[in-house]
Amino acid sequence: MDKAESIVPEPDVGIETPVHVAPPMRSAYAAVPLAAALALEACGDGGGTTTPAPPPAPPPPPPVTQAQASRFLSQATMGGSKSDITSLASSTYDAWLTTQLGMARAQKLWDFLVANGYNVAANINNTTGFDPMVWSQLISSADSLRQRVGLALLDQWVVSIDGFTSSWRQFVMAAYLDVLWDNAFGNYRDLMEGVSTSVGMGLYLTYLGSIKANPATGAIPDENYARESMQLFTIGLYQLNMDGTQVLDSSGNPIPTYTQADVSAGARVWTGYTYANTDNTTPNRMQLPMIINAAQHETGATTLLNGAINIPANTDGATARKIILDGLFNHANVPPFVSKQLIQHLVTSNPSPAYVQRVASVFANNGSGVRGDMKAVIRAILTDTEARADPTSSNTTFGKLREPVVRLTQWARAYNVTSPTNQWPFGNTNSTANRIGESAGHAPSVFNFFRPGYTPPGTAVATAGLVAPEFQITNEPQIVAYINYMQSIIVNGAGEAKADYSSLTSIATDSQALLNELNLVFAANQISAATIAQMKTALDTIATTTTAGVNNRIYAALVLVMAAPEFLVLK
Repeated sequence: MDKAESIVPEPDVGIETPVHVAPPMRSAYAAVPLAAALALEACGDGGGTTTPAPPPAPPPPPPVTQAQASRFLSQATMGGSKSDITSLASSTYDAWLTTQLGMARAQKLWDFLVANGYNVAANINNTTGFDPMVWSQLISSADSLRQRVGLALLDQWVVSIDGFTSSWRQFVMAAYLDVLWDNAFGNYRDLMEGVSTSVGMGLYLTYLGSIKANPATGAIPDENYARESMQLFTIGLYQLNMDGTQVLDSSGNPIPTYTQADVSAGARVWTGYTYANTDNTTPNRMQLPMIINAAQHETGATTLLNGAINIPANTDGATARKIILDGLFNHANVPPFVSKQLIQHLVTSNPSPAYVQRVASVFANNGSGVRGDMKAVIRAILTDTEARADPTSSNTTFGKLREPVVRLTQWARAYNVTSPTNQWPFGNTNSTANRIGESAGHAPSVFNFFRPGYTPPGTAVATAGLVAPEFQITNEPQIVAYINYMQSIIVNGAGEAKADYSSLTSIATDSQALLNELNLVFAANQISAATIAQMKTALDTIATTTTAGVNNRIYAALVLVMAAPEFLVLK
């Protein structure tokens, strides 16, 4: 489905499939209630005073094991190394999150393009530099939590470089991604503002250049962004309870959040948008927020969502935008709708209603009366008792398929892949024939590579009433292509971007030790002993009496571990 098809509302592309699963497991990391203790000191002669003793210090958090640290980093980052795991295991989740949430960006994506000379006239009509720019950040940036959350936001607020025609496309995308990455730790309302005024979104959902209705010609405003800003980005198709389950009418049917009339009314707000200036000799205007041409903006009175949003007649464009975005931001659906999708991207495809409600409550109020505080929401998602409870074989509903981009970056970050000349020549990895079937910024439609509510038909997942979003881009040819591609880059690298396996050389002669380390780094020790034993049998056939033999055993071990189902599915 291409983005043009999104103009027609289709209930079957609804992105929320409510699923009730087992109650959350108890966790060793649940907060321990503190008893308020007051000790009265006896005083002689009746003339003393009572002094309350200070409350006891809270118990220290349980120590983080290396397996728990590895699992946490798989949820929270684009991948971690053995040293990252060791460092976290000697610290706490809270300290790690505080450091990452306070970390400034080392370089913006736009600045990468400029610094590496991509802003030359020869690139005005191509996308040169885009893929190196994206891979450089996903693989090498120290702010790995921001990278992971930014990728999650891009999976929801989709813009694809392949989906619009304009000049300076790599810079249009750089400016758009910077909006997502800059606001990943900010406030969701600011994210909505930045996206809504970005050239990238204006081009992709075609409201840049949309003008007010013309009764003489019958032309009406473009409705793409009016629809998707509700359906995909803020409130979804159906009314939700705070726990993400659907509100049902007296007949047991879900209640729509908006109608086609609301889409048509909302489209009036997004008229008159255009570039900030007419200078196209450089890419600079692509970084500037769009402006509104008052002569092309609809100024009639606008009402939508059953009167929840009212824009008076003759309201200027910027004020109209504020009114509609404020109205959407404060809609009751936004906390559960956004929170559930972020949980799905980071932790588990089927969060329990209780998990969703706990996070949604933080979205609605961070404890200080602030709505949409992304730092608080991210912390709530990653430290929730369900996220931190150790996986068990009895819990068959918790977990998610790792999306292909994250698998690739996990390998690259684990073994310090570098690109000495900043070429990062991985390119577009979308191909399902000879790549991994996904590439950041190359989504096939506004519905992303996979939908949050996707269920693979005819599977046990479907029978159980669960969803498995990433399986929408997973099939036998794609898995074969993924394994073949990973084998190639594990051995040869991607051009000049190569890994450093020196940390594995000393243990490669002991295949059990080698597999144990890779099991920890990639799969948080979740690959079963039986599977490891099969891998060991295969590795032991590779002699390690030469340097080439040592390397071949390392390469084979990496491929086997990254092809293991227990790695592919993060629990």
